[in-house]
Amino acid sequence: MILVRHGQSVWNLENRFTGGQDIDLTDVGREEARKAGLQIQHEKVNIIFTSTLKRAQETLDIIRAVCGWQQQPVIKSAALNERSYGDLEGLNKTEMATKYGEEQVRTWRRSFDVQPPGGESLKDTYHRVVPYFNTTILPYLQKGENVLIVAHGNSLRSLMMFLEHLTPDEVISREIRTGVPVCYSFDGKDFSPLPG
Repeated sequence: MILVRHGQSVWNLENRFTGGQDIDLTDVGREEARKAGLQIQHEKVNIIFTSTLKRAQETLDIIRAVCGWQQQPVIKSAALNERSYGDLEGLNKTEMATKYGEEQVRTWRRSFDVQPPGGESLKDTYHRVVPYFNTTILPYLQKGENVLIVAHGNSLRSLMMFLEHLTPDEVISREIRTGVPVCYSFDGKDFSPLPG
């Protein structure tokens, strides 16, 4: 199984809370997607999952073009969307740190179970992503098929927490870089991260 976080978006570049907003990739993000495709082009992929947000879908389109994966089915689901940042979406992270304090903004961004105003915590995202993974994606892996998931920092972080049995404290420090594939092997019961 291969996980890829979408390439840099316009709001990533502008240091804004993006969340559920449908924001385009930058040229840097498109290049990150192309490089991700080059890294995984020799892998075999049977089925692809992505979110309903265009930054993930454009990243996937670029990866598919690089890899020649036009025949594989693509399933889009809001279950894989980025976590909602609620009232913070569109606002600059540095400005919010000035207004509310760096510690408060860090808590909203990195804690497991604290929701930003009007938004989702990582725990909320986990309870959206993991059931979808178990019911919809895992059966393909159990049949021996190879899966690509192109999604978002927090939806993938939630999934990694589940796959690697990370604690809430451990998952806080887990960084997922834009456009850098993360691969897992599956032995029928457990997932093991493969060296990058």
